[in-house]
Amino acid sequence: MEKEIIIPEIITVRDLADLLDETPIAIIKVLMNSGVLASINQQIDFDTAAIVASEFGVEAMLPYPDLIEEEMETELSPWQLLLINESPEDLQLRPPVVTVLGHVDHGKTSLLDAIRHTNVVGKESGGITQHIGAYQIKHEGRRITFLDTPGHEAFTAMRARGAHTTDIAVLVVAADDGVQPQTLEAINHARAAHVPIIVALNKIDRPNARPEVVMQALSEQGLMPDEWGGNTMVIRVSAKQKLGLDDLLEAIVLLADEVGVKANPNRPAIGTVLEGRLDKRRGPLATVLIQNGTLYTGDVIVAGNTWGRIRALEDENGRRHRTTPPATPSIVIGLHDVPDAGDRMEVVKDERTARAIAERRQAETKQRDLNQDRRPLSLDDFSARIREGEIKELAIVLKTDVQGSIEPIVNSLKRLSNENVKVNVVHAAPGNISESDINLAMASEAILIGFRVGPDASARRMADREELEIKSYDVIYEIFDDVEKAMKGMLEPTYVEQVIGEAEVRATFNIPKLGRIAGCYVTRGVIRRNAKVRVFRKGEMLHEGSVETLKRFEQDVREVREGFECGVRVDNFDEIDIQDRLQFYIMQRETVI
Repeated sequence: MEKEIIIPEIITVRDLADLLDETPIAIIKVLMNSGVLASINQQIDFDTAAIVASEFGVEAMLPYPDLIEEEMETELSPWQLLLINESPEDLQLRPPVVTVLGHVDHGKTSLLDAIRHTNVVGKESGGITQHIGAYQIKHEGRRITFLDTPGHEAFTAMRARGAHTTDIAVLVVAADDGVQPQTLEAINHARAAHVPIIVALNKIDRPNARPEVVMQALSEQGLMPDEWGGNTMVIRVSAKQKLGLDDLLEAIVLLADEVGVKANPNRPAIGTVLEGRLDKRRGPLATVLIQNGTLYTGDVIVAGNTWGRIRALEDENGRRHRTTPPATPSIVIGLHDVPDAGDRMEVVKDERTARAIAERRQAETKQRDLNQDRRPLSLDDFSARIREGEIKELAIVLKTDVQGSIEPIVNSLKRLSNENVKVNVVHAAPGNISESDINLAMASEAILIGFRVGPDASARRMADREELEIKSYDVIYEIFDDVEKAMKGMLEPTYVEQVIGEAEVRATFNIPKLGRIAGCYVTRGVIRRNAKVRVFRKGEMLHEGSVETLKRFEQDVREVREGFECGVRVDNFDEIDIQDRLQFYIMQRETVI
């Protein structure tokens, strides 16, 4: 291709002609040759526009890269991927975005409060007036953005939804308590996100503080302190006494300069939704973090499946601003609905385009829910993809019954690595499987393995909801055997039958071109359109097949629950009659939990 142009997700034929410097008639002719009939003002999607552009020797690109695909093919950070199409001369320094992680009671909240109340931008009188999940401070003329998250669980839950918002992780470790289980979790969660770590050694003023012992424990986890010749900056602080805070902020600025945090402020804004909520007075609100470009009052934006024109922008102090620059959090007022945390936000040309993009995404989400194809990878999925040569790394989250089991299992798993596939244990710890482990496995696309442990109640519910497979073992060698088979592409899935519901036929209808429809009453459980069905008459099975159609009041539906009526068409079976009993079942991948 001789030339590259930026094309939005939705564009009219007239606008595409202007971008390509061609007449609308020429564009319409190409569309007709491709089987698409479109008028001059009709909107077409990016894929169609890209095909048209290629006919004129031009390569089309979206205004933002596809982060998921790009991330698998490059070592660039998600922030750097946003800048992949920017000219170096357009880039300027921006504030680094920092997330604070650590073990419970080690002082994460106290440290954030100490930094916030001593360094709030502009020293506003009256303090903080509202919580927006993020705020900025100023250190020696440089701004720093802190994400006020509850810890690594929320950090990874956002990442599991595709949101990569953090430049630097500050790991808070108490000098009098040392490295604890949640400290290890936080380290592994930050590493899985490829985020550099600064250690804040808190409570250094305590008489029983043991900084040398703690630093030794950190070095054993691969965080070698810089004062010992390592690459990890360890800053001694006291949130209570407000000691070392300037040193910590200076370390953040130094690491930010080393990483090279930049953005192009002179372009339409792209960002991520941090929080969404409904305010009775102001309507849907979204806290967004601008990652590239500048957001202006009056801009038309799309955020996930919703859109709107910005009526106002507010900071964490409730003050209104006309603009929001890169790496700055802001409350957006003017959306039509509440977006989800982790949704991508971008500025588009006009309301017509925004509405079209949002409606398309809503339709895609609805279809995806109907198809139920959004499911985390299982061990046999990895096996199939390894067999096809699509995967080069097998990520594993490991939970064991005791600490002593971890080292031999991890070492043996790593020895299974070969020239084609590498085994990467992103997290290993003793204890039952928790929601935090589920989030990490989903965000890292990892297999979750338990050795003589299972999930707690909330984790079990979450795993069921997200359809995440948990592999549990009592014999250590079975772990290595299954992982080795998966790496060789030999592991085959095991399926078991699960009866999900029953229904009674109370009427039948013959519909031209469709066949016989059974009017049913669901007597137990739930019946689904993607289920298999058996037809019984007086205890004898007459037919076994699949559900062709499932309707309620002329509307196609995905499922019907107990106590409701519906119409069912059984594929290739027109002998169904009143009082027949229908049993619905699915073949479910066997998971040992």
